[in-house]
Amino acid sequence: MAAPEPAPAPTPAQIRRWRRYLANERAEAAVYRDLASRRTGEERDILLALAEAEGRHEAHWLALLGDDVGEPLRDEVRTRILGWLARRFGSVFVLALAQRAEARSPYESDGDATRSMAADERIHEEVVRGLAARGRARVSGTFRAAVFGANDGLVSNFALVLGIAATGASNEFVIVAGLAGLLAGALSMAAGEYVSVSSQRELLESSSPGPNRGGAITNLDVDANELALVYRARGMSESDAADRAAAVLRDHRLDSSPETDQHEEVGSARGAAMSSFVFFAVGAAMPVLPHIFGATGIVAVVIASVLVGVILLMTGAIVGLFSGASPTKRALRQLAIGFGAAAVTYALGSVVGIWLG
Repeated sequence: MAAPEPAPAPTPAQIRRWRRYLANERAEAAVYRDLASRRTGEERDILLALAEAEGRHEAHWLALLGDDVGEPLRDEVRTRILGWLARRFGSVFVLALAQRAEARSPYESDGDATRSMAADERIHEEVVRGLAARGRARVSGTFRAAVFGANDGLVSNFALVLGIAATGASNEFVIVAGLAGLLAGALSMAAGEYVSVSSQRELLESSSPGPNRGGAITNLDVDANELALVYRARGMSESDAADRAAAVLRDHRLDSSPETDQHEEVGSARGAAMSSFVFFAVGAAMPVLPHIFGATGIVAVVIASVLVGVILLMTGAIVGLFSGASPTKRALRQLAIGFGAAAVTYALGSVVGIWLG
């Protein structure tokens, strides 16, 4: 029987691609190890397991490259940024970036990667998504209030200031109106957030199991097992509720609701109110600053537009990173919404100014 033909030598393009993959796998493994060093318990174990999986992928590319490994390549810019953020912050934003990096894996369409490697990357995306969701739950209440506050302050006061300036009002009047809009809006946002978060927490508390529920377990009629009704009321099927109740009766301990505790996700009412007030005030101050420093007319409008536009792009990108979505698309969407609202108000103000004139 003839000996099998040797595998063809890799092309220069293949070698370059494999070396790039190798660099990225090494960098991603380092990111997961850096994140793990800032975690404890289960999250740390999960991140270390992800790093180990990236190590298996690294071994695959090393085996293919053989003597063509060469000097270590620098990983892609986005991977270097991810590593820098992981080493300095280790925050939910880094996990969101890691989620996007896993989602962009090219292994699905690359014949040089194994099917198991492509499957690994898809699973890694879901694992990181789950870890990021935990982090989002811990900061979402205050973060939501801060982002919404900043954007509302930017858009509402930018539109207000441009609308008044378009009427031909004096610079002093524009400043007074802008500061009044800042204060009124910040107080309104803070009060609204406090009431909203307080109400959500009260609703959750009213839906939580009662504090004295555990003492009744040992006295329950095992044959009737009314404990199953508790789980059926929470949405479980009759058979699943019966199984859960039987397990609880064996352990003599009533577990919590099947759903995860949402108090942490809602956040603190005071924290949300304070974040909303501060960030609304900061955002609302931006369009007024040019007028405070003496700029008037179209010069003030241009300066305010640049300030507001930059911050809208930043907040939009942050929302995109936080949610695991495209930061560029979210940034441009925020910019379009903010400038759209301001343009309409400016046009209406110009009409009013002509009518009053």
